[in-house]
Amino acid sequence: MSIVGRMPRPNDVGTIDLMIGFPSPERRSSYKFAGLKDEGSESLEMPAGFLFSDLPGESSDDLEAIATTVAAMDEFGVEQGMFSVDDVAITAKKLHPERVHLIGAIDANGGAEEVRRLRQQHADLGLVALGVFQAGLMPLQSIADPMLYPFHALAVELGLPLVANAGVPGPRFPAEVQHVRHFDDVCYDFPELQLVMRHGAEPWQALAIKLMLKWPGLSYMTSAFAPKHYPEEIVAYANSRGADKVMYAGYYPMGLQLSRIFAELDNVPLRDEVWPKFLRTNAQRVFNLP
Repeated sequence: MSIVGRMPRPNDVGTIDLMIGFPSPERRSSYKFAGLKDEGSESLEMPAGFLFSDLPGESSDDLEAIATTVAAMDEFGVEQGMFSVDDVAITAKKLHPERVHLIGAIDANGGAEEVRRLRQQHADLGLVALGVFQAGLMPLQSIADPMLYPFHALAVELGLPLVANAGVPGPRFPAEVQHVRHFDDVCYDFPELQLVMRHGAEPWQALAIKLMLKWPGLSYMTSAFAPKHYPEEIVAYANSRGADKVMYAGYYPMGLQLSRIFAELDNVPLRDEVWPKFLRTNAQRVFNLP
């Protein structure tokens, strides 16, 4: 009989973390977004710093950063991770090819040249996904903006999932471009596309669930949320019709320590049979991982 219990030991599952990174000293410069207008954001360690406390530290060089993250993965049973492409991640991919997977970031303002760049990046590095932060694009663009449609087509062509933010952004940008309703149009226009919502979908999580029930290619990952703050509706959905739709993603070192994430996961009331899907097998299927 299905029961709600404690999370299995991560080493028994081989967790896949769909949003993890390296504690580089360049973290702050990587968060310089042109569209931020308020003075307060400039003083934060990262643009959504008011939402997070006890940010993970930084490492002084690339190899130290890689070693720090791999050690943390080992400690908490994270077998594989998905990392944004940068020089550190490329080096880590060479050192740990079975554990480090790369997601390419879309700049929709690049047009055809950006399409060519991403196609070449995939050929060179073997990307497992494309990703876009809609509120971080200038001008602001929803997932259904015509400027992003060539990248949806590219993802289908390459057989890659596309990951996009859903919900009110943490940085002080307008939220409309990340409204969950925009995913509906993209799922209709690109029925072959595997489209993954990240960053919670709040306060539109109920609509996110309705759309996942509607569209076979739409799923959800838990990035940027400490487990104690996972939306209740999402946990209930994962325990029922959404067992194959909800995937674990952390936020280390961008905002959360792995120690906190895995301590709090113990108290997430997922059913026993859902845990392996949430921590591993859904990600394997959607992102075509080993």
